Amino acid sequence: MRILVVEDEPDLAATLHKALTEEGFAVDVAGDGEDALWQAGSVNYDAIVLDLMLPLVDGLTVLARLRAAGSRVPVLVLTARDSSAEKVGALNTGADDYLTKPFTFAELLARIRALIRRAAGSPAPLLRLGEVTIETSSHRVTRAGVDVELAPKEYALLEYLALHRGKLVTRTTLHEHIYDERDATMSNVVDVYVAAVRRKLGRDLIRTCRGEGYIIDA
Repeated sequence: MRILVVEDEPDLAATLHKALTEEGFAVDVAGDGEDALWQAGSVNYDAIVLDLMLPLVDGLTVLARLRAAGSRVPVLVLTARDSSAEKVGALNTGADDYLTKPFTFAELLARIRALIRRAAGSPAPLLRLGEVTIETSSHRVTRAGVDVELAPKEYALLEYLALHRGKLVTRTTLHEHIYDERDATMSNVVDVYVAAVRRKLGRDLIRTCRGEGYIIDA
C-alpha cells in the first residue's frame, strides 16, 4: 500500500517515513501544500496523512482541492489543532479521519489501515481467500491454519490483490502501490513476487490475465 505523508516538520516527516516503511508501506513525503497537490495528482495513493499547518498551500485548502478534483483517496488529518471547530471543518471539507498531535504511532497505524480497508470495501481486519486467511493488523498469513511467512513485498502484493478481489489489477498498478517514488525497481519484479506467493499459498490463488495483469477470484 502506498501512502503520501504531508508534513513540513522534517524530523516528524522522517520518523513517519521510517516507521511506516518498516510496517510494509511504500511512503512518499511532501513538505508543503503545493508539492502535496502535485504528488496526489500524479499517484493514486491508498491513503494520505495530511498536516493542516503547511507552507505555500495550507492543509485544508489541499484537502478542498483534492475533493473538488474528484479524488476519493482516504485522508487522515494529523495536526496539533485540537479544537472541535477545526475537527468539524476538516471533516466537512472531506477528511475521513482526524488525529491530533501528540499521538501514538500504534493508533496512527491502526487508523490508516482501517481507512484503507474501508476504502476498498473490506472493513473487517480478517480477509478470507478460501483456505488462506490474512490478518491485516498483524500481517499474519495462514494456509489451512498453518502460518506462512511472506517477505514484505510479497505480503504487500497479496494484500493489495486481496483488498481488490474480483477486480483485474495490472502489473503497473501493483508496482505503483508497493513501491515509492525513490525506488527504481523495474515493474517485471511484480511477476517474481506473484510466483513466490503462488509457491507458498497455492498456484490457484492468483489468476493471470495474460497481457493484462492479475486477479484473485477466491
